[in-house]
Amino acid sequence: MTAAAVLADGQYRPTEDEEFMNERQLEYFRQKLLNWKEDILRESRETVTHLQSETENHPDLADRASSETDRALELRTRDRQRKLISKIDEALRRIATGTYGQCSDCGIDIPTARLHASPTALRCTACQDRHERHHGEARPTL
Repeated sequence: MTAAAVLADGQYRPTEDEEFMNERQLEYFRQKLLNWKEDILRESRETVTHLQSETENHPDLADRASSETDRALELRTRDRQRKLISKIDEALRRIATGTYGQCSDCGIDIPTARLHASPTALRCTACQDRHERHHGEARPTL
């Protein structure tokens, strides 16, 4: 059975007991990233269709304001997801070049549990914490 089939089956999940970033793990994360990207793109298409269909002119000012607020929230969400697609594409490039799973700061292997939770992670937890303290960033929620 191929790694893609195992991923689709839901039976395989990388562990720390395996050789780090073996072929099966790489395929697992590649498929996970591709599936995530496809979900985001599908949601984006649905949003565009919804925004195009909702061209009602609300006579009530409160209804119009509520509709505009909803539209602005959807557009902000899509903008965040557009940025996330860039991170997914970068993670896919790292898989292709053999650098996926290595901390970009210290070079150690990022634990597979962290990659499972955050497949676009660039840094190990220690380096990510240091980066956030230095740059004053909050860890993004996914």
